[in-house]
Amino acid sequence: MPLLLTDKEVNQVMTMQDCVHVMEDMLDQAQRGMAWFQPRAHIRTPVGYHHVMPGAVLDTGVVGLKVYTARFPAGSRFLTVLHDSETGDLLALLQGGRCSQLRTGALSAVATKYMSRQDAASIGIIGTGAQAKTQLEGMATVRKIRSIKAFDIVPERCQEFCTEITNLLNVEVTPAESAKECVQGTDIAITMTTSPTPVLLGEWLEPGMHLNIMGSNHWTRREVDNQVISRADTVVVDNMEEAKRYSGDLLNTVDLGVIRWEQVHELTSVVAKQIPGRHSDSAITLFKSHGIGTSDVAAAAYVYFKAKEQGLGTELPLSA
Repeated sequence: MPLLLTDKEVNQVMTMQDCVHVMEDMLDQAQRGMAWFQPRAHIRTPVGYHHVMPGAVLDTGVVGLKVYTARFPAGSRFLTVLHDSETGDLLALLQGGRCSQLRTGALSAVATKYMSRQDAASIGIIGTGAQAKTQLEGMATVRKIRSIKAFDIVPERCQEFCTEITNLLNVEVTPAESAKECVQGTDIAITMTTSPTPVLLGEWLEPGMHLNIMGSNHWTRREVDNQVISRADTVVVDNMEEAKRYSGDLLNTVDLGVIRWEQVHELTSVVAKQIPGRHSDSAITLFKSHGIGTSDVAAAAYVYFKAKEQGLGTELPLSA
């Protein structure tokens, strides 16, 4: 019988390090034509959005989709549906947002592994909402992080976040007074906001930085200004088709001629070493993520198979 799995089971069977390995494998499968992707679809309701993100990782033997709601008064709700790609049988329903948080942090960790300097040790993160925690967990998995600064427009939330992450990672996390102060002097800068206007400016960047631009996934949102894009020596996205549809950070700069789509690369090419993630220690590198259903399906599959091995989850009285 299919399993119902919640955040509790996700936390029991998948660490951030596990998820980083899963994302690397998913990208390898994509490069070999064994991972299938389709752009997300939306339904707009009077008060929010309903999203569907399909995907398949065929070497893993699964196909499925993530369904989620956004901008509703009660917040977002997530459900991942997993089927066997050989038999079509329903394998599992994963309920909750933890799997999404882990795969988002893990994907930026993979980009950081291949694009940041090997000695990168300091981070500045702008935005301390629900997704920020796993961003830092992911960085600590692929680099030896020694210091972190955080900034949020809600100071109380930022202070609570700093205390939590200091205890979690055993790395001192200090609140910054401004976004500029947050990223100055850091090796890795992360944005995780829903801001409609840039929160990271190109004039703040320093040679050798790596940027993970993770929050904006709509054409009306922008986390970086045009100068950030123009100063980046390498620009990488998780999926080109999604970027051309949703990247407010890139669409405007392409229209203005700051960058051409031919200069933007997919993360699969970097992981496969078809293009270098970094040309030199002084280069500025940028990863722009929008989220792809393939990563959700890959992470959910790992959780399902591990839960099955350990006898976890609730069996659903449904025929496969």
